[in-house]
Amino acid sequence: MIRLLVTAPASGGGKTALTCALLRAMQRRGVDVCAFKCGPDYIDPMFHRTALGADSHNLDLFLAGEDRVRAVYARYAAGHGGAICEGVMGHYDGLGGTDRASAWHLADTLDMPALLVLRPKGASLTLAALVKGLNDFRTPSHLAAVILNDCTPALAESLAPMLERETGLPVVGFLPHVDLAALPSRHLGLVTAGEIPALTGRLDALGAALEANADIDRLLALCDGPAPEAVTVPHTPTVARIAVALDEAFCFAYAESLDALVDAGAELAFFSPMHDERLPENIGGLYLPGGYPELHARALAENGSMRAAVRQAVENGLPTVAECGGYLYLCQSLKDETGERFPMAGVLPGDGTRRDRPVRFGYADMIAGEDSLLFRAGETVHVHEFHYWDTECPGGAFRLQKPVTGRTWAEGYASPTLYAGFPHLYFAGRPELASRFVLAAKEASR
Repeated sequence: MIRLLVTAPASGGGKTALTCALLRAMQRRGVDVCAFKCGPDYIDPMFHRTALGADSHNLDLFLAGEDRVRAVYARYAAGHGGAICEGVMGHYDGLGGTDRASAWHLADTLDMPALLVLRPKGASLTLAALVKGLNDFRTPSHLAAVILNDCTPALAESLAPMLERETGLPVVGFLPHVDLAALPSRHLGLVTAGEIPALTGRLDALGAALEANADIDRLLALCDGPAPEAVTVPHTPTVARIAVALDEAFCFAYAESLDALVDAGAELAFFSPMHDERLPENIGGLYLPGGYPELHARALAENGSMRAAVRQAVENGLPTVAECGGYLYLCQSLKDETGERFPMAGVLPGDGTRRDRPVRFGYADMIAGEDSLLFRAGETVHVHEFHYWDTECPGGAFRLQKPVTGRTWAEGYASPTLYAGFPHLYFAGRPELASRFVLAAKEASR
């Protein structure tokens, strides 16, 4: 099996573009390839799915831990001829100034070779010092090769032999600048894949540019290794139907979390809070994941029948999980990017308003204050937050603590039928949470 981690010295190096180009190039060579993303990012896997026409999965060593990450990787990589994983930030950048949950940590956990994406703007020999430092910083570094990104043919011809001579790592080619394939960004990272016109054509152009300027065969030969054994997932009979919001406003749901719900006995009924008039029939639970409700606040507000249906369902005790954007939908109102305020479902107090910078950003340990739908009193769960919108009353059912600095704060709402708050959960890392949700949905269905 060909397995490879795409990494870089820092964010902004072009990992997503290079990963999508490589996925396209491998597909053209007849390789049945799958994709992964290191860390908690929702948007990059959307690009992988567009490039592949197949699914992409997250591998997060903070949210899940090493053993479970190995199991997730084996489950979704088994049977494929290749597995390409996009790294996160810089190669060694992990939790709070450590290498924990970094791209390197993932490569070390899975014994996966890494391709270093190097953008050579404004440097030459210093690039060799940078690469050599990265290669020597940990043993093993897992760096197997270097590729130059956003680079001209003449510069690549000059730099490649020097880098190979000075670092001992092979330089397998370069990816030139491709105007057509520029990927725009917004406040939570890249614009989602569904919002970019003719994205498939852009990714085709990236793949063609990579094949024309890189020695793909040489790279793949460096990354050949043992394939993971298939993981047997026990079949669980369906015991409950859970409605899952999925549309332009609510698109941040981990594929592995949805599978964990199915593994626990859920049938998933997808619906759109923007476009559908009512909730799906015969449901015992409601899952409102994160996304960009602030970009679609007007459309959500104009769908009054759905807002009323959600409010009635939650107030009547339908087991409900609402994360970040889903939580904002349950609040009284939500301001869009222009500052105009729109009514939301009105279940919980508070009004969603934009802040100047990310609020309570990053990984945290979340400690439950009392028994509730998903949690038991005193239980600690690893979570992730990343949001620019906040409310003046975010709740206080949980105590959250930064794992390195120890900074604490309170937030979130919980009851025997509700979890609502900004922290994102990862059911694949804690399958018992999915089981509790499905069990509550089963009881509600009765």
